[in-house]
Amino acid sequence: MFSCCYRTSLIATLLIFLISGCSSPDQPVKTRHAALNTIPLIAADSIYINLDQSRIEQQQRRLDSTFNRLVKLTGFNGTVLFAEKGRLVYEKAFGFADIKNKRDPLTTESQFELASVSKMFTATAIILLKQDGLLDYDADLRTYIAEWPYEGVTVRNLLNHRSGISRYQSLAHEKWIDKTIPLSNEKMIDLFVKYQPSPYFKPDRGFHYCNTNYALLASVVERVSGENFEDFMQERIFTPLGMRRSQIYSMRYDTVVSAYVELGVPGFDHRGWRPIQVRNDYLNGVMGDKNMFSTVEDLYRFNQALDYGLLIGDSLLREAFTPGSPNHRRRADNYGFGWRIRGDADSTVYHYGWWKGFRSFFLRDMQQHKTLIVLTNKDKGPGSDNFWNILNDNSLSLYPASTNIHYKALRVSNETEQKEYDSPNITR
Repeated sequence: MFSCCYRTSLIATLLIFLISGCSSPDQPVKTRHAALNTIPLIAADSIYINLDQSRIEQQQRRLDSTFNRLVKLTGFNGTVLFAEKGRLVYEKAFGFADIKNKRDPLTTESQFELASVSKMFTATAIILLKQDGLLDYDADLRTYIAEWPYEGVTVRNLLNHRSGISRYQSLAHEKWIDKTIPLSNEKMIDLFVKYQPSPYFKPDRGFHYCNTNYALLASVVERVSGENFEDFMQERIFTPLGMRRSQIYSMRYDTVVSAYVELGVPGFDHRGWRPIQVRNDYLNGVMGDKNMFSTVEDLYRFNQALDYGLLIGDSLLREAFTPGSPNHRRRADNYGFGWRIRGDADSTVYHYGWWKGFRSFFLRDMQQHKTLIVLTNKDKGPGSDNFWNILNDNSLSLYPASTNIHYKALRVSNETEQKEYDSPNITR
């Protein structure tokens, strides 16, 4: 299919040729120029058909039908964004922030707890420190956390879930006596130093998905950068990418656990068919493995940043999507740096999250340039197979787009939002 620019150029060339051919060689140049100036300009949209628009509209109808069906069958309550080859195809909110009372309709700007989808952002923070020359993936963890009691655990082991370290939740359940006091990352480390629970296995001898790994990575970010984790994430990731409604939930200065998390929409668990708003928890004081709040729109900005290398260089980004357990056969999928990697399609990466009334899904097919993001504030809802069916459906695939258009759009959008954000006339 010819591009718009090519078609316009071809028509102009033909017209010039015809005019030149009809005039004598001795005709003055000014006369020929005057003739050219009388040619009416033809809008590009009037001489070609945008085939993508028809496909996008068909995709939108299909996705709308799919999610409306999931609302009826599973009670889906949340926000959705689907993009393909640089086009934002579908974006919609379903249901309510207050599920129990069916109040406060959700919007695509509603903030959700990402749960374990937070891990890809913690990994990004570590990669940035590596890019800055401040961190070595293969250094012993005690290089950065001197009091750590176990030998041989590396930063790479933590990223790939190959450290063998046991679950901090189990340790805290037994040893953190007063659960009205938040458990922080530093206090979590103190528990391991004091009680030294047995590891599951020696470092790099196996794979075990464990939240402790990413909680420790958040502490590495703090020790290396000298900043609080939540501040580092804001300064190095959220603000540069224009992720205005993204932040890390911190209980750093809280002396007691509040009744509820006063950020974003509330999460709900179900007792039978009755939704119950989930209360805050002392474990929410630990960051890195969870505790990031964001929106589908902000997550799409992060997706664009990955596509166009706005934060991380190509070689470092490729390593993040490289299987960390090449001989791992017990599961079909593998794990890179904060991303699960599909065993049957290594160009497809994803992560799920599930914590305290929230579920999240972030799926990226890097070969087909497709992204599906789903955020919910219910512990029950549609299974991931429904979302994989959407991502794997190529019956209405779009044509490739310019690789520059959406990078420029992202940059311009961010600059505009920054001016609006900095405006003294806006009250926050």
